[in-house]
This record gives sequence, structure tokens and C-alpha cells, in this order.
Amino acid sequence: MSRYTGPKYRLSRRLGVSLSGTGKELARRSYAPGDHGQGRRSKPSDYGLQLAEKQKVRFTYGLTEKQFHNLFNKAGRIRKGTHGDNFMILLERRLDNIVYRLGLASTRQQARQLVNHGHILVDGKRVDIPSYEVAVGQEITVREKSQNNVYIQASLDGQAGTLPFVEFNRDEMKGSLVRFPERSELDHDYNESLIVEYYNRLG
Repeated sequence: MSRYTGPKYRLSRRLGVSLSGTGKELARRSYAPGDHGQGRRSKPSDYGLQLAEKQKVRFTYGLTEKQFHNLFNKAGRIRKGTHGDNFMILLERRLDNIVYRLGLASTRQQARQLVNHGHILVDGKRVDIPSYEVAVGQEITVREKSQNNVYIQASLDGQAGTLPFVEFNRDEMKGSLVRFPERSELDHDYNESLIVEYYNRLG
């Protein structure tokens, strides 16, 4: 399945979560789209709940189904920790997500574009693969020619602060993943155990 390119606001309303991370999609209309969006709906099945949770996380991080499933399987091969927690940590370690967490982009989609267009360096080398897995201590910098990029500057100006597992020096335009995140530090709108149940159901 290819990456979703349809209307993001409509999808956010259907899934009940802000896929951009800004909350704008649900600010005015928090109900589902369509003629029956505000009407009564039947209670979803267990499978429906599991599928919806999988889609929420997949679309939030901007992965294709194949990428998402492969990363889920990789998390299952990590012996330490739970499958769900390890999966969320792997999602957070993607380069596009780290760029977003550092405040260099206002959305993950924008962060993915910055990486794709070669604006981001890892340990001094250009990396244009959004799925690149960032290791603890690796240095993430903005290419010198891109440091005055209007989108990067606007994102940094609007940033409220970074999460404790990343650090960023704006003067040097340099940041890093200082440690793996703890599940309690990540979004509480997601229930990754439902995703584990979903893939276990598929076998």
C-alpha cells in the first residue's frame, strides 16, 4: 500500500486524532466527516478498534503499510522490553521523527521533506532517507546552506520546547538523541497493545 496522499484533515477527523500534531484538524469539527459524522454509530468490534488504532499510529508517523509492518516485526525481535514499547521507540528513532522532535519542522510531513531534500546531516554526512534509524549520541545538524530556511526558522520560533530524550542547540543548529524515550514521555492517545493484538490476529 502506498503512502496516503488524500485530505489529511478529513482523515484526522475520521480517526479522531490530529495527524499533524497541531490539533487544528479537530479544533472546529471534532466529529467524523460525512452526513452521519455527528449521528449515532454502532459500537465497533474488537477488530475494528485494533485496526483503527493501527491506522492512527501509521498515519501519524507517515509510514506505508509495508514499512509499518516491517518495523513492528523488528520490534518483536528485541528481547528487552515489551513488543509495544519497543515498537513505539523504533518509530521515534526514525530520522524524520527526530527532526520533528528537535523542532526543526512543525509537522512530521514537513520533517520528511527536509530529510528528502538533503537539508539534514547525520554526523556531518547528508542523509536523505526519512526511515534512517538514529542511534543515541548521533549528531543531527542542518546543512549550512539551509540554516536560514524560512520553514525551519518559523518552526523553531514557534517551538515550546523539546522532549527530555532529545536536545538541540539553536546557536549551532545542532541536536541529538540523548537516550531512548520512555513510553510515558510519548503520546498517550495511542494504545500500542491494540496494534500488537491486531497483528497477532493476522498471524
